[in-house]
Amino acid sequence: MTDSGRDETVEERADRKWNDLLQELRVAQTGVQILFGFLLAVVFQERFTSLSDTDRTIYVVTVVLGAATTGALIGPVSFHRMLAGQRLKPQTVAWASRLTVVGLVLLLCTVASSLMLILRVALHNALAPWLVAGVVLWFIGCWFVLPLLARRLHRDRATEPVR
Repeated sequence: MTDSGRDETVEERADRKWNDLLQELRVAQTGVQILFGFLLAVVFQERFTSLSDTDRTIYVVTVVLGAATTGALIGPVSFHRMLAGQRLKPQTVAWASRLTVVGLVLLLCTVASSLMLILRVALHNALAPWLVAGVVLWFIGCWFVLPLLARRLHRDRATEPVR
């Protein structure tokens, strides 16, 4: 049994965590696949040839980031398939969780890069980097800062003496 506040074995906990992770990945993978699909289609648009060299570079970086994101967020599926039946579920969950966090960081970079390209083309001014920076800060806050803050607050309350 574990000290997680649940009456479950290590294997049961790994199964529960794996199912939770799969639900999270379904959301992230869908978004990444749609974004990556749109990115792949951009190069075939007539207006692509009129992009500046800088915008083309941003596009290439964005596509590579999108591919890397796709790999990281699909990686846990491969991990599970390659290790299924090996009695390594807790380790699989740990590695898959790490890959998911890497995928989220890469997704943040992909979205930021996509926004930079779109806003540069749409606005033709120096406002684009500032807007992208604002969105990146928002994502960092929602995806990383708030969960870490919640974890810290929970940990602090768990260690407070009972009055």
